[in-house]
Amino acid sequence: MQCPKCHHDMTEQRYGTLQGDVHLDQCTNCKGMWFDIGEAEILKDKWMSDFIDSGDPEVGKTHNEIQDIDCPRCGKRMKVLSDPKQPHIQYEACQDHGMYLDAGEFTDYKYETMMDTFRSFIFMLRNPRK
Repeated sequence: MQCPKCHHDMTEQRYGTLQGDVHLDQCTNCKGMWFDIGEAEILKDKWMSDFIDSGDPEVGKTHNEIQDIDCPRCGKRMKVLSDPKQPHIQYEACQDHGMYLDAGEFTDYKYETMMDTFRSFIFMLRNPRK
């Protein structure tokens, strides 16, 4: 599989849980991560799962600007979505296959802090929904 953002190869990572193994793909270059449907939500609640997000968040921020990307599984254009609890986290998703998070976004997704609440408030002020 190739990274939908920088088009380098992605390698499969395995994280064991009591419910079974979760497999995700991480870019060898930018360290963005592909999660099949439901995998990110499973890992979000697992202790120490943030170690899989080994990329530099600053690189992730620059790659976050690239938004017109295709699903690495089916090739369809993915939608840019925001996490409902933390709208400052934007990710790309294919409704049939999964979601792509830039480097650093999974760690942010996993830990909702008071600063995240503040960031989300500022995000909503700057980006009112019509």
